[in-house]
Amino acid sequence: MAASRRTTRRTFLKTGAAGLAALAAPRGFGATPDLKLKKPIKVGCQTILSGPLGGYGEFMRKGAVLAMEEINASGGVGGSPLELNFRDEELKVDVGVKNARYFVDDWGADFLIGIDSSAVALAVGEIMPTLNKILIVTHGATEKFNEDLVYKKHIKQCFRICVPVYQDGIASAFIAKDLPVKKWATISPDYEYGHTSWKMFRATLKRMKPEVEFVGESFAKFGTVDFSSHISKVMGAQPEAIFSTEWGGEAVTMVKQAKLFKVFEQTKAFMIAMGSAMDVLQGLGADYPDGVWASGRYYFGYPDTPQNKKFVETFRKRWQSYPSYVSETSYAALYAIKKAVEKAKTLEIDPVIAALEGLQVDRPAGPCTIRKEDHQAIYAVPWGRIKHDPNFPMPILGDLRVAPTDEYYRKPPFPPVEA
Repeated sequence: MAASRRTTRRTFLKTGAAGLAALAAPRGFGATPDLKLKKPIKVGCQTILSGPLGGYGEFMRKGAVLAMEEINASGGVGGSPLELNFRDEELKVDVGVKNARYFVDDWGADFLIGIDSSAVALAVGEIMPTLNKILIVTHGATEKFNEDLVYKKHIKQCFRICVPVYQDGIASAFIAKDLPVKKWATISPDYEYGHTSWKMFRATLKRMKPEVEFVGESFAKFGTVDFSSHISKVMGAQPEAIFSTEWGGEAVTMVKQAKLFKVFEQTKAFMIAMGSAMDVLQGLGADYPDGVWASGRYYFGYPDTPQNKKFVETFRKRWQSYPSYVSETSYAALYAIKKAVEKAKTLEIDPVIAALEGLQVDRPAGPCTIRKEDHQAIYAVPWGRIKHDPNFPMPILGDLRVAPTDEYYRKPPFPPVEA
């Protein structure tokens, strides 16, 4: 295993170096000051790089490498180049903690980014005061990261650059309230993410549409490959619509099996909170039913801005695919580090934390602000309906709808999540 990691690291660094001359700095970042910082500045990234969800890690790696190449080609961070190291978190808490300790204690990381699992994000977040390095989470979405670790426990080293579970459980309700359905059910993962999203969805939708009913629920264990019992259970309650937070390969499997059970003919609406992730779009392809509502933490078709178009074009040219949401969030994390360090003019942790708090970051997903109170990045992500367009090699989103961030991001002091 150790030898494999060394080989992977050399390959990543060689890949990064090869692309430096070919890529110009994105617009809007200007000249890089020479701050005479240590060289290189090391960033450790852990993500899922194995198993059926390994595609997420590959998309995260590609976004981070692209940002590193651009930043280094434009003069680095304060004149110092970035160096990346990647490790597989395996979606396991003990592995995630071990990786974080390795990055800081053995490899000498200056910053940590990544993490797909909410449980891993919470566990690693708890040890950040001991490691005393900044962690920027780029995927794990539990509200407990920003609400409990940062706001309540005051773990100042923890930040998150991706939209949290608010997008899944609260923004979704803003879409659902306008749909001509009353009876809802869910098929979702049987761990915190699935349960919390369903709680937020129910509470929010009930406030906005009191006549709504929640008639069934079934929670699938991680790694489920046969959703037939879950589908039969919720369909037995005769819902008019289904809400789901299944993701990755499990979302692909669920949708394919739901088609066999004629679920889409028997319901009026279907929502998949992570349904616009690139691995789901590509994994389902022609099997993705038109009209399914889907979202993510970023969608390559939004916003319609020169910066986002340039990012998508550059990513496609570099990697021969469209970016997934973890590609954009890892890309944004490195640019946030660059901007904060150059603002602080040092790598010392307290000045960099102060620079990150309230920092405005221009990113492909649109301008975002990292909230000082809970270190959560605030930016908008659309929901949309699946459609098939011959101009794209996979399904895309149409009928995009964006809820105002001020209305669906929970705010301090964070009341308990309603049951």
